[in-house]
Amino acid sequence: MSDIPSQIGNYRIIRELGRGATATVYLAESPVYPEPVALKFIRFDDKSKDEAKWNRRLLKLLKAEKSVASRLQHPHIIRIFDGVVEEKYAYVVMEYFAGQSLEKFCDFANLMPIHRTIGIVFKCCMALDYAYRQGVVHRDIKPANIMVDDNDNVKITDFGLAMNINKRVDTDSTFIMGVGSPAYMSPEQIKSYPLNQKTDLYSLGVVLFHLLTGRLPFRAKNPAQLIYKIINAEPPSVCQLQPDLPELMEQVIRKALEKDLYSRYKNGAEFAKDLSAVRYKIVDDKFVPPDTSRFGQLRKMPFFTEFEDVELWEALRISRWRVIEAGTILVREGDQDQRFGLLIEGTVELAAGGKRICEIEAGEAFGETAYLDGIDHKHMFTVTSVSDVTFLEISPAALALATEETLEAFRARLTTTMTKRLAALAQSVGAHAPEATRGKGMAAGIDLQLVDD
Repeated sequence: MSDIPSQIGNYRIIRELGRGATATVYLAESPVYPEPVALKFIRFDDKSKDEAKWNRRLLKLLKAEKSVASRLQHPHIIRIFDGVVEEKYAYVVMEYFAGQSLEKFCDFANLMPIHRTIGIVFKCCMALDYAYRQGVVHRDIKPANIMVDDNDNVKITDFGLAMNINKRVDTDSTFIMGVGSPAYMSPEQIKSYPLNQKTDLYSLGVVLFHLLTGRLPFRAKNPAQLIYKIINAEPPSVCQLQPDLPELMEQVIRKALEKDLYSRYKNGAEFAKDLSAVRYKIVDDKFVPPDTSRFGQLRKMPFFTEFEDVELWEALRISRWRVIEAGTILVREGDQDQRFGLLIEGTVELAAGGKRICEIEAGEAFGETAYLDGIDHKHMFTVTSVSDVTFLEISPAALALATEETLEAFRARLTTTMTKRLAALAQSVGAHAPEATRGKGMAAGIDLQLVDD
C-alpha cells in the first residue's frame, strides 16, 4: 500500500499487519533485536475537543503499556521492547507473534476440541497469576486480546489498560474509568468497585465459557439488560449447552463466574489446578467438528430468520433430525404429546375430524398447538406425511433445557405460525359459511372505535 511508511524511528517497516480505529500495526525490522517485531503506531489528531480528549486517553494507555510491560517477562505474555511518545504520534514496539486471536474460535462452527481449549485457558491462568504477582491486573481479558498459534503457543496482549495495583488509584495514570469490554467485564468492574486479580479471572471464565459453547454466558438486546444480567443473573449450565463436557467443568465455570468475590478463584494458579483436573477426566481427545451442512439448511428456512446463529446451533443440538417415509402419521389429533416438528423436506397434510384441512410445505412448523396450549396440551390436527419427509423434531423436555433467548425465539415463531394458520382456516370456513349478522351501527355506516376517556 502506498501510505505505508518505510521507516518509523529506528525501525524499518516491512508490511502492514492490521489496522484498527486508533492504531495501525506493522511488521518491522529492529536494529537491535534479531527477530522481526510488531510496531503499533498511533498518530494524534487535535482537530476537535473530542479527538483531543481521546488522544490524551490513548497517550495514557501507551504510557501504561510501556510502564507495565517492563516488569512482565513471561512466555505467555507479549513482550514490549520499546515505546516512544512524540507530540503528533506514538508507537509501541513489541514481540511479533504469528498467531491469531481466539475470536475465530468463539463461533460454534469453529469450536476447538475441548482438551485444546482447556490447555489454552490453563496457560492464560498461569500468565495472569504471574502478572498479578508483579502487581499488574489486565482489566480487558477477552478473546481479541489472547493470541494462539497452530502449536497452541499462547500470548496475552494489550496490557495498555492494565492497572498497577501497587499505586494509589487516585494518582495512578493507568486507571481510566469505563475501560474494558462489557460482555467480559466482572460485576465489580461494571460497578466501578476497586479491582484485583479476581476481575481478570472472571473475564477469563467468560472467555472459557464462550470457547466451549460458542455463546456468551450473558446476552441481551441492549447494554442496560446486559449489565443487569451480569450483576444479577446466573449463567446457563455449560454442560447443558455442551453435553460432551465433564460434569466437573460446570463447577469450574460456576466458580470462575462467581459474583461473590470471596467465592471466586483467589488466583490463577487455583483456576489452572481445577482445569487440570477437568483435563484429566477427558480420556478421548478425538474431535468431530459440528455438521455445518445441516446448519446451512436450517439457516435458509423462513422459520429461523429471526434466530441468531448461536440460537440456531442450539436448536440443532437439542432436536432430532428425522427422515420418515410417505403415509406415516407424525402427529395424532387429540394426543397430548407436546413434540412438534419443523419440516425441512417434503409435504405433510393437516386433518381434523377425518377431513383434510391443508397441506404444508418445507420450511413450516407442525404440531405446535399442543406445545402452545398451556391447559390441555392437545393437538388440534392429525399430521400425515404425503411424501417422504425430513423434519426436525423438538420435544418440550429438550426445549426446557434451552437458553432463555432460544426458548423465546421458538415461542415467538410458533405463536406466529399458529396465528396465521388459524386465520387461514377461518378464511376457508368463512367462504362456505352463512352471511354474518349485521349490527345497526354497521348498517348506518358507523365505525365503532374504542376511545380514551
